[in-house]
Amino acid sequence: MKMLQLSIRKLASELRSGKISASELCRKCRDRTELLQDFNALVTPTFTLAAENAAESSARFEAGGARHILDGIPFGVKDNFNTAGIRTTCASKMLGKYFPPYTATVVNKLQQCGAVLLGKTNLDEFAMGVGCIDSIFGPARNPWKYPYKRLSQAEDLKKSDWYVSGGSSGGSAVAVATGMVLGALGSDTGGSTRVPASMCGVVGLKPTYGLCSRHGLIPLVNSLDVPGVMARTVDDAAIILGAIAGEDPLDSTTVPSPQDSFELPEEPSVKGLRVGIPQEYHSPGLQGEVLQSWSKAADMFENAGAEVVSVSLPHTQYSLACYSVLCAVEVASNMARYDGIEYGHRSSTDSSTEALYAASRHEGFNEVVRGRIFAGNFFTLRRNYEKFFEHAQEIRRLVHDDFDRVFTEQGVDILLTPTTTSESLTFEEFSSADNRTQCERIDVYTQPANLAGVPAVSIPSGLGKNGLPIGLQLIAPCFHDRQLLTVGRWLEQRLNFPASRLHDQLESLVADS
Repeated sequence: MKMLQLSIRKLASELRSGKISASELCRKCRDRTELLQDFNALVTPTFTLAAENAAESSARFEAGGARHILDGIPFGVKDNFNTAGIRTTCASKMLGKYFPPYTATVVNKLQQCGAVLLGKTNLDEFAMGVGCIDSIFGPARNPWKYPYKRLSQAEDLKKSDWYVSGGSSGGSAVAVATGMVLGALGSDTGGSTRVPASMCGVVGLKPTYGLCSRHGLIPLVNSLDVPGVMARTVDDAAIILGAIAGEDPLDSTTVPSPQDSFELPEEPSVKGLRVGIPQEYHSPGLQGEVLQSWSKAADMFENAGAEVVSVSLPHTQYSLACYSVLCAVEVASNMARYDGIEYGHRSSTDSSTEALYAASRHEGFNEVVRGRIFAGNFFTLRRNYEKFFEHAQEIRRLVHDDFDRVFTEQGVDILLTPTTTSESLTFEEFSSADNRTQCERIDVYTQPANLAGVPAVSIPSGLGKNGLPIGLQLIAPCFHDRQLLTVGRWLEQRLNFPASRLHDQLESLVADS
């Protein structure tokens, strides 16, 4: 039995029946992680803790008292979620030795369900990036089209030999795609869950803002950050969302979940559904294979009895500039706490307090983070505040109103768009442009959903011209997350993404090891 290719629901059934044990499943995931260290997906493994938790889970199954469908299921957590007593770095020198005293609410909820934490996953420093290459641990590598014959020779690979995983939650996407874990948490500020999901061929969910607690998620942009879910199937993502959603007294932005359950129908229908195709998403740089996949999916909906209509989101063209300003401003505010005094990296420079602050922040943050801090402080100068920050807030409201008008006045149930303009790039191609340029190119279809607060999910739809995954994105009205996932499951069942190509290659690799 190819255990690590099974869905969470199927694995839960096998665990309940006693065909496999939680400890055996945990060992399989640990072995897979150790075999695939070259991918750099897990930066802080928690194998000892995982083995202990898996043993406890096995005992519960033997006693017939499993806590939840996730009991015994290994999962990963992006390394910007606090985990008590476990190093949490945000992939930055600034937090390289930080061990939090508490655990993020969403992580705690998964652990209360009996899920087994296998480790913390790689990311761009402080979640600022779309390639998962700007990390103190090095880049997370995409498992698709990887030169497996040269496994364990990562240091000798050329920049053109491997592809980026997407970011900033690249480590979580790689871990799920390769079977190191069965599900993982990411964070999504402008597409950081959906972009790597698209590039690595997995499902990436950004829930409605306020549905899942941000308590314990180290903030990037408080008004945009959302805990995200990575899984191999839409149903797996729905199971994880059901475990982590809900009001949290420690996060005042959360609301009671409007859905009693995120259970999805086995055979969903889209008959009578009104599907919108945003005109503005047919933008320059859209790869032919992505456009073809998008058009094919629209035809699928129409042939199944859905009404497919063209809609307009006119302020999409301004959303990138708006996002850039709001992101920089909130980054500057959030990064102010890292001064080398109370916690975080502290420089040896001690000629004065000001020199200590400056040196600690220069040494602790990379160039990308420092650049956004500088930009954010510039935008909030007295002479610039109204021109940039207040104007960006006004544009954000217009972007939100565009979505609201399409969903309420035009009666659209779901929007169908590409997730990214193209498949992944080689590390050499990706690093030829700076972080800001790549963010503007790759996040173009994802960040409007964050500005509006609406839920969105990326679903793998096929392979591009280079044999790499491409994804399609579905967007729904606020708190229609269950409907979003129901439609996503319908689409997933018909796209038949060839995930087996990667899985069979990995199984062959395991057999030879």
